[in-house]
Amino acid sequence: MGPFAIDTYLPGFPAIAASLGVSTEMVSYSLSSYFIGISLGQLVWGPLLDRFGRKKPLMLGLLIFILSSIGCALSNNIWVFIGFRFLQAFGGCLGVVAPRAMIRDLFPVNEIAKIFSLLILMIGVSPVVAPTLGGFMVPILGWHSVFYFLAIFGTCILAAVFFFLPESKEADPDYSLKPRPIAQKFRTVLRNRQFVVYSLVAAFTSAGLFAYLSGSPFVFMEYFGASEKAYGMIFSIIAAGLITCSQLNNLLLRKYDSVTIIRASITVQMFIGLSLFILTYFQLLSMIGTIIFIAMFLSCQGFTFPNASALSMAPFKKNAGSASALMGATQMGIAAIVSAIVGLMHPTNPIPMAAGMLGCGLLAWLVLIAGSHKRSFSVDAFSE
Repeated sequence: MGPFAIDTYLPGFPAIAASLGVSTEMVSYSLSSYFIGISLGQLVWGPLLDRFGRKKPLMLGLLIFILSSIGCALSNNIWVFIGFRFLQAFGGCLGVVAPRAMIRDLFPVNEIAKIFSLLILMIGVSPVVAPTLGGFMVPILGWHSVFYFLAIFGTCILAAVFFFLPESKEADPDYSLKPRPIAQKFRTVLRNRQFVVYSLVAAFTSAGLFAYLSGSPFVFMEYFGASEKAYGMIFSIIAAGLITCSQLNNLLLRKYDSVTIIRASITVQMFIGLSLFILTYFQLLSMIGTIIFIAMFLSCQGFTFPNASALSMAPFKKNAGSASALMGATQMGIAAIVSAIVGLMHPTNPIPMAAGMLGCGLLAWLVLIAGSHKRSFSVDAFSE
């Protein structure tokens, strides 16, 4: 749901801007509002997932997603559109926070890094198909069709959840939803050093992806002059690298632990980001060269994200919903800030996008070096 809600409408940025009488940069604020909705929404839904089980909150969130998707399609004002995108994310964020909690419910702690890699394979269909689908839908059916499609897509998922998804955690009537106990559970999670380090690493690497998402419509469709269909194909090529590396991660896990893989992938990603920025700054990259460097940068996430997610969630069983919510809120909050900064730069070339990607890669590397040098972490760690 998340990749489809983001990637399908990216090729429609120029069409939305023309329809609503605003600039493309103004439309990019709807991407930031979506990230804010995901970030805040997860903090709300996380405790509800621990209190009422996984299915009931998930179905309510899907219903909100469906209705707000229709609202986006019917919007005739940019601020109304941005508001509905916030609500769409608020409901749709259950598609992010619930699966992480369910993985922690259902699988042995030493297997969850592999499961997260498989999850990326399943999710990976979305960023390959979604922008290509959007690239065909927007010029033929108009940008409104993207959001009607998302409403139908959400309805299908709601039906699948209702009829086929088993409940992985029963409701806990003793779980308090009062502000103070919830805050105490969040504090318990945040006191865990392993969670803080690797959730921040995952957050900054994810923000590099969203710096690309925020800047790429302008870079490829306006700066390099690619069509909506061509942009969709470019997006699919770049996404394919991330998916491939996430599956190579499973092979590496047979020989190396998650910590070792993350250290290598973060270091490589930082140097790729530095190279991309320098070459972009001196205007030495063509569109093909830009695509290659972005693909290499984002492919590193196929190694980083599943292992960082596993290391973040491993210490928690009872409070898995709250831990997943905090992890997701951190990721999306930082992503919202980064995408807004890239949009506010009013780009006339690819430099703001490249700078955002480099900054995120560098921060992830610094957090990893500063946060883990005094202590060895393990996916087998367990505490509450």
